[in-house]
Amino acid sequence: MHSPPSVVQEFKSEITRKCIHLLIALAPVLAMVSAGFAVAMLILGIMLYIFLEGLRLSGVEVPFFSKIIRKTSRPRDGSHFVLGPVTLGAGALLSLLMFPPVPAAMAIYALAFGDGFASLVGRIFGRVRPPFLFGKSVEGSLSCFFCVLLSSWCVCRDVRASLAAALAATVCEALPLGDFDNIVIPLAAGLAARLSLGLWCVQGL
Repeated sequence: MHSPPSVVQEFKSEITRKCIHLLIALAPVLAMVSAGFAVAMLILGIMLYIFLEGLRLSGVEVPFFSKIIRKTSRPRDGSHFVLGPVTLGAGALLSLLMFPPVPAAMAIYALAFGDGFASLVGRIFGRVRPPFLFGKSVEGSLSCFFCVLLSSWCVCRDVRASLAAALAATVCEALPLGDFDNIVIPLAAGLAARLSLGLWCVQGL
């Protein structure tokens, strides 16, 4: 039995959205080469997107860009400004500006992998949706937790800091924040990681 076309289209759109979402994981790689360059690229990317989106909303067909936005926009976006890419870039940008390199990388990977895979897993496999997850699934939240835990451990090799980042990201991912979860998740994960790494360093643990 085939799914209705609308459901299939929405699933394809979600896949495309999250593939784009995962590209933000390149920010820490750029920052390893030059933090200033990574910050400049994020600012430029945000400004360019705002300009192109303004053109699109004015009725100007921007090659490739307009097609991608139409393909990846959610029903809630309608004919309004699609905010997700702006908050995605802003979340990564703030992480680089506010945290040292290690917690900044953990924060951005929490955004890229934790939030990204939580949505995909929740949409495909999500069945258990208790009220305290605000419509999201246990399966998606668990995916977020373990993706952040693994990516954080790969960065810092500290179990406690990785657990702190994963827990903070998972709690924030479950909140009904809309596109602003792209800012809240990395900042929460980065702060948790920064405090954890600093605490263990001070205590000599």
